[in-house]
Amino acid sequence: MYKKWICTLKKAKLFKNIEVDELNNMLLCLRPTITSYQKKEHISIEENDCKRIGILIQGEVIVTKDNAAGERVIMGKLKDHSMFGEMMAFSDNNTWTPTVIASTDCTILFLRPEQVLGNCPKMCMGHKILIQNMLRIVTQKGLALNRKIEYLSMKSIRTKISTYLFEQYNITKKNKFIVPLKRNEMAEFLNVTRPSLSRELIKMKEEGIIDFYKSSFKIIDLEKLIQYI
Repeated sequence: MYKKWICTLKKAKLFKNIEVDELNNMLLCLRPTITSYQKKEHISIEENDCKRIGILIQGEVIVTKDNAAGERVIMGKLKDHSMFGEMMAFSDNNTWTPTVIASTDCTILFLRPEQVLGNCPKMCMGHKILIQNMLRIVTQKGLALNRKIEYLSMKSIRTKISTYLFEQYNITKKNKFIVPLKRNEMAEFLNVTRPSLSRELIKMKEEGIIDFYKSSFKIIDLEKLIQYI
């Protein structure tokens, strides 16, 4: 059952530095479940019980949350090997704070939190590494959430756009790149309306700061872009 996905799972951060044979033995020991979902199907719903951690084996999902006005805000878009639910699963509350929706057909491996932190009945060699990896992931997710809060606190749409594009520039190390979000998803992530986002992008293009076509962006004047951050 797990051998089909073992090479894909090896790329997940949770299983980093765990050898393939060791990982296979660990999965046979932990016995996680694997579930498939169709596009637009809800994987988790806000306020529902959260008793498991998901690792995306195949496909894409979006993580969303409703704000005080009842509007959906995209917290992030996850692709192959990404993990979700770990911060809620290990909390005292044990309820989903965001909603997770399949943006494509996808397959997800689920682990219960006690399987990760509990005593391994077979004393698997990789279990200690697994726990260390989980601690690193939770820390990184906490830092990413802080960054999301910073986006929400920015007043100017141009500041939000410039900051986001500059981050993508730093990730790719290129002035031309593909952003992982579609235009409506980008608007929700930055917490602005899509028309407002489109208008500001067009203005920035006319001013010679950026160029773009759909999800492809090019930073033409990096110094000017940084001025708005």
